[in-house]
Amino acid sequence: MPNIKSAKKRVKTSAKKQEMNTLVSSRMKTAIKKVEKEVKAGNKEEAATKLKTAVKNIDKALSSGLIHKNKAARAKSRLTKMKNNME
Repeated sequence: MPNIKSAKKRVKTSAKKQEMNTLVSSRMKTAIKKVEKEVKAGNKEEAATKLKTAVKNIDKALSSGLIHKNKAARAKSRLTKMKNNME
């Protein structure tokens, strides 16, 4: 446990940031899984709406520094490709 006042503050802020980062990354992963599920089910309209949400969540994770720009681009590309290759 920290004794110095600034270290105590740092513990609070880092806990808050960790919670926010967990929330953002969790939303991103869930959105990606939802798109994959809709593509597998063959629902074009639902897949398109879920893709839009997933791209938004991926961009949010990218802007907050949770993921690398190449990972974001790769994820968006894969999801878009999945949706476009539906029968």
